[in-house]
Amino acid sequence: MDNGALVNEGTIRLTAFLGVFVLMALWEVIAVRRQLSVAKGPRWFANLGLVVVDTVVVRLLFPAAAIGMAIAVAKIDFGLFHWLTLPYWLAVVLSILILDFAIYVQHVIFHAIPALWRLHMVHHADVDVDVTTGLRFHPAEIIVSMVIKLAVVAVLGPPLLAVLVFEVLLNALAMFNHANVRMPARFERILRWLIVTPDMHRIHHSIDRAEHDTNYGFNLSCWDRLMGTYLARPAKGQTGMTLGLPYFRDARWRTLPRILIMPLNRQTIRSSTSTSEQPEPPNPIKPAD
Repeated sequence: MDNGALVNEGTIRLTAFLGVFVLMALWEVIAVRRQLSVAKGPRWFANLGLVVVDTVVVRLLFPAAAIGMAIAVAKIDFGLFHWLTLPYWLAVVLSILILDFAIYVQHVIFHAIPALWRLHMVHHADVDVDVTTGLRFHPAEIIVSMVIKLAVVAVLGPPLLAVLVFEVLLNALAMFNHANVRMPARFERILRWLIVTPDMHRIHHSIDRAEHDTNYGFNLSCWDRLMGTYLARPAKGQTGMTLGLPYFRDARWRTLPRILIMPLNRQTIRSSTSTSEQPEPPNPIKPAD
């Protein structure tokens, strides 16, 4: 039964991934939010190539992933939700909420600690933000993130359904809220009270340090509001702000080999240096909010 759960998880996650990716890619064609500053083809080739590398690394190091850990702790009745007597549905809901908050905290930590920022800035170095940016993470960051996630799952002992739902939501909403898509303004304002929307998360990719140290959430938007890291709109507007990082804007940093060695570059040492103190390049996108 455990093997069956793992097989089903893989099928469900792959189906959801492909479905959401295609939907977002089509939406970006039909209702694009921002004009791209560089050619999409080479960016997508590099970003999706990174996805392949990440997938291989995860399968080699963590073949059972988070749901495998949930199965393991369930066998020995270990973890918070194995010790508490709660209705199944409540355990599922609480597990998803706690896992989502853990991802929020992890994201904040990756920005705050220079050694972790060296890994995470690969995600922020994308000069445009679209559906593929939501999948663009350095393999070393994926490894650290997976270790943290496995530790949280081990401590919680969540139901398998909760882990599966969370993993599918995390992947799907990451692609959604990074997508370069436009939606009706009124609908977007209402939707972002529940989940992180593209316009909300795009601010997090601003070249301005004061803006990209906000809106850390991936799924639920409530964590940023509760923790005081929410920013409603960028100073220059959605189409006026510059995206990415000031020190990786050259075209040579858009190839897969260069992306993989980014954390080794001296300029990724963040310490107390603010990106807003760096000279900002001319913005090729005209404000049109």
